[in-house]
Amino acid sequence: MRIRFTPAVVAAVAMAMQARADDPPGVIVDRSPDFAKVYAGCPSGLSVLGSPWVASVQALEAPAAGRIAPDILLIMPDQMRGDCLSVLGHPAVRTPQMDALAREGVLFRKAYSTVPSCIPARHALLTGTSPQGSGVVGYGARPITGPTLPGLLAGAGYATVLVGRNMHQLPKSGDLGYGRQILGSTYVSDDEYDVALKKAAPDCGGIRRLIGRLGLNCNLWPAAPWPLADNLHPTSWIVARGRKVMQEAPAERPLFLTASFYAPHPPLFPPKRYFDAHLPAATVRNSPDGASPAGGGPASVPAGAPPDPARGDWVDWASLSPEGDRNGHRVRLEGDTLRRAQAGYFGLIEHLDAEIGPLVAEFKSRSGKAGRPWVVVVTSDHGEMLGDHGYFRKCEPYEGSANIPFIVAGSPSLGFKSGARCEQPVCLEDLLPTLVALAGIPKPEAADGLDLAPVLRGTGRIGRERLHVEHAPCYGPAQAFHALIDGRFKYIWRPADGSEQLFDLDRDPREEHDLSKTPAVGPWRARLVERLAGRPEGFSDGAKLMAGRPYAAVQKRGEP
Repeated sequence: MRIRFTPAVVAAVAMAMQARADDPPGVIVDRSPDFAKVYAGCPSGLSVLGSPWVASVQALEAPAAGRIAPDILLIMPDQMRGDCLSVLGHPAVRTPQMDALAREGVLFRKAYSTVPSCIPARHALLTGTSPQGSGVVGYGARPITGPTLPGLLAGAGYATVLVGRNMHQLPKSGDLGYGRQILGSTYVSDDEYDVALKKAAPDCGGIRRLIGRLGLNCNLWPAAPWPLADNLHPTSWIVARGRKVMQEAPAERPLFLTASFYAPHPPLFPPKRYFDAHLPAATVRNSPDGASPAGGGPASVPAGAPPDPARGDWVDWASLSPEGDRNGHRVRLEGDTLRRAQAGYFGLIEHLDAEIGPLVAEFKSRSGKAGRPWVVVVTSDHGEMLGDHGYFRKCEPYEGSANIPFIVAGSPSLGFKSGARCEQPVCLEDLLPTLVALAGIPKPEAADGLDLAPVLRGTGRIGRERLHVEHAPCYGPAQAFHALIDGRFKYIWRPADGSEQLFDLDRDPREEHDLSKTPAVGPWRARLVERLAGRPEGFSDGAKLMAGRPYAAVQKRGEP
């Protein structure tokens, strides 16, 4: 049974209790002997526990259905393209671990980052709120003060832990609901990973100095093999720390673990065997002695030829330089530079896939021993253009940048359809409503994402006709865009000059043939006029689109 308190009662109880440093974040602990029950679901988001780390499994069950809240593992690569899965027939990348999860659950092929760069995409995931709803419409941030996915789970009794890359939000956003954060990146000195690296390999001077010595960059395409022992690679360290968290977390509490990877975001430095496997001279995906790579990676698999970048007939290739522009956004990647960049990027994905195998296996085993169901999600904040149409990095509406992997698998008791594939558009905002529903928690009013549980169970369809994707200027005014996607067609409008594009993704998945000069563009333009009506920037007057309007990364409005 759940007992709900009014805010006044919660405040009175809080004043009567003495907080202690070892209390779980967001939890009020009453130490009186006659007040030892667990009360969850208070309007304030606070729970009352009889002792710091005791939680009742019964209190975490859904009130009516008697469901036990599942353990949840969120595996989040950074900057991973949605097409880089071998289950989708990618010609070069092999991802047997992620493929296995897709066979156990549902692969959402038309998943998009609705604002494809790190900060705003993660804001959308954490809050379940679209860019148009939150006002975070580009590479900028505003403090998150409302409910978050980890915060809602923590309020329901979950142990919430982030391992790896931070969620790239303002310090004023606090811990975002994570009771513990074990941070490791490739651009931060003296976080937990950097300290561990300096201790294990003092001569390297830390991760930032190592990247500099290799001639690499945290945003661009230079690539080289990782020069140290594989277990010191950031990806391997995150997995090792994630497994340690699972071993140490209280077995009686459900766990929400976010394994947040920096790969395959540059710097492009996978372990040597993964890098070499994708160079033109490679013929098999093998370690040098022919043995299977450590961690269960692919071995003795013929190395497929890497794909050529998509080449739209709408691109002015003569205007692009092999050296790239000032931001590394427009570039004509070719020859050895292209192949090395692909080897670094694809190698990072294959290495990550191999490493997560033991993480997922241990996670499932832990849940089974505790008698709880499990859910595993694989997704990314955005993709990587990787030379498509003369672009590198992100912030673009094209598939390489905006389309992301999105896999949700669950234990059999949850009733998910095995091996299903959904072709309707979904987004990162849908994760919060979906996961809190599975945990028996009401969705916050501000969250406008959709609960995908009916799709996961094959009992319903997604309740949206199309998805709005956008990004304010980041690399320059011409990069800004709005796009509408219904799963088959993608309409793009550039607010700087009013230019348009239209692609039929079924017939032209690489977006090489622009249909914006055909009559088919008219209805799509009208839909965007309607969608943007009332926006503070003045993009639409209700009858037509208005180009040349100011477009800030964070809209001026009251704090959420």
